[in-house]
Amino acid sequence: MSIYRVAQVTALGGPFEIVEREVPRPGPRQVRIAVEACGICHSDTFFVTAALPGVTFPVVPGHEIAGRIEELGEGLDGWGRQLGDRVAVGWFGGSCGHCKPCRQGDFIVCENMKTPGWSYDGGFGEQVIAPADALARIPDGLTSADAAPMGCAGVTTFNGLRRSPAQPGDLVAVVGLGGLGHLGVKYAVAMGFETVAIARGAEKADFAKQLGAHHYVDSTAATPVAEALQSLGGAKAVLATAGNSRAISAAMDGLAPRGELVVVGIDPEPLGISPFQLVGTARVVRGHPSGTAREVQDTMEFSALHGIRPTIETVPLEQADEAYQKMVTGAARFRMVLTYD
Repeated sequence: MSIYRVAQVTALGGPFEIVEREVPRPGPRQVRIAVEACGICHSDTFFVTAALPGVTFPVVPGHEIAGRIEELGEGLDGWGRQLGDRVAVGWFGGSCGHCKPCRQGDFIVCENMKTPGWSYDGGFGEQVIAPADALARIPDGLTSADAAPMGCAGVTTFNGLRRSPAQPGDLVAVVGLGGLGHLGVKYAVAMGFETVAIARGAEKADFAKQLGAHHYVDSTAATPVAEALQSLGGAKAVLATAGNSRAISAAMDGLAPRGELVVVGIDPEPLGISPFQLVGTARVVRGHPSGTAREVQDTMEFSALHGIRPTIETVPLEQADEAYQKMVTGAARFRMVLTYD
């Protein structure tokens, strides 16, 4: 009997435990992936704390997965993927194919969308069974540890920017310089935007410039964030990666006419935005989900082409609990990534 290891949480909010399981077989139109790396995302807390409906324990989180195909399920003949292919699976873990959004080709808002760690065991383990439509091909230029965060943090910021109304040369601001924000700044610069990084504290200015930002705004300074953005001409788009509604709302009046606030950071508190801020200048507030497997692949290919890599700290599976706690407390800089031999 072949066995593999997983890091699982057996009770609400409990610690991670390493256990052994029998290696599963993929079902029809599924693959078995030998996981080589898995990012630890703040969204994993939704599963560990059962903050989302339908979470059952034990939980094996992990939706930033990179590895190799080890077994193909039935129905994948002539599919174009082979054993040994390097693939990633992100927040988008498969779609139903029959709901109205799917029939319209809008798979990321599938009414029955699957997410690793929620719909099936995620990447905090050495093996994962995933639907074939969840797979993105990893380009040769990316290691598995660098590719893993692209399945959530990478595609969320990349897609949020490229789907905004901003064009090369426009002023674009990124709120937050954490796991999502530091990638958002790199993508904004590579896309040709005049890039503003917004974060707390003057000490982060040097880091923002290292990421390539053309300007830095300290959100704790005397000059309000919106006023600072308007002094630069007004932002065509603001990518809000910080999970703080107050910080997101503070950038609203920094938008140019018909500018767009793209919200990807999650906070249960409501945004403090009034209709008055929207109507007169035709501004838009848009929530943005992550991205499909095809869009994850786009993100990785763009990253490989432009030399964009996430800032990561790698740890072995045995240290999953310590790494998760480091992420929860904000001590991680910027993505903790589990790696497997």
